[in-house]
Amino acid sequence: MTSVLYDAPGPRARRRNVLLTVVFVVLLAAFLWWIWRTMDDKGQLKWSLWQPFTTSDAWTTYLLPGLFDTLKAAGLAMVIALPLGAFFGIARMSDHRWIRVPAGVVVEFFRSIPVLLLMLFANEFYVRSTNVGSEDRPLYAVITGLVLYNASVLAEIVRAGIMSLPKGQTEAAYAIGLRKGQTMTSILLPQSVTAMLPAIVSQLVVIVKDTALGGVMLGFTELLNARSTLAANYANVVASFIVVGIIYILLNLALTTFAGWLERRLRRSKKSTGAVLGPDEAVVLNPAQVGGSFGTGAGGSI
Repeated sequence: MTSVLYDAPGPRARRRNVLLTVVFVVLLAAFLWWIWRTMDDKGQLKWSLWQPFTTSDAWTTYLLPGLFDTLKAAGLAMVIALPLGAFFGIARMSDHRWIRVPAGVVVEFFRSIPVLLLMLFANEFYVRSTNVGSEDRPLYAVITGLVLYNASVLAEIVRAGIMSLPKGQTEAAYAIGLRKGQTMTSILLPQSVTAMLPAIVSQLVVIVKDTALGGVMLGFTELLNARSTLAANYANVVASFIVVGIIYILLNLALTTFAGWLERRLRRSKKSTGAVLGPDEAVVLNPAQVGGSFGTGAGGSI
């Protein structure tokens, strides 16, 4: 089958593709076998190193509490960063310079600073300027750093998603009497969600992984920090790294799977039924119901 962007491979191309696939599989199998042999020679495959993960103590004492703290920090950061990012992303598109310029400065400033540095600054702020206790301070610092950095990144994602829509969407909204604020909330944002969703999910995955920075530098008892305590007690450093890595993979895979399902659902909900309305079924639009007259529809702004 041939399309505009892709030509169907001929017999020689198919043989070449099969040969490259076989070579890749063989090299991958050899690499995995080398890893297995190396770990076996170093004694990292002994059952005594993996046996703690078959008992409930390793999970209830170390891994599950660490996973809970990871999910708590990531969840709170997501809930705060998403609306904050949407606000700054829309503010950067404002017609008013006194809104657009400060929003741009905030976004560019926090987007340029490493998230770990933001966590450290937040921790020092809570130490010197607040009464937050030492037990809660790492959690507050991690969430603050994640929110400041990821909200600025999400703001750019929102802005790019809205600007990717055809200009005719905005013009059509103005033609039926919608003001700019109504156009943004009723027309542009709902349509841009599906375009922004993959990038937003990628950033949410980054939030989950970046919680580990708080465990390394601030003593936050997230999953990776809990792993170090477990490895110190059971002397299974490599095994604990592998188990925690698998947990991170499953966690982020669940997040991306849910996002994929949500994206497909949103796309299906926006498909037209294809039905043609007759004259009796048409609804006469009253400009007053959509926020203004046809002559002044584009006058409002945010």
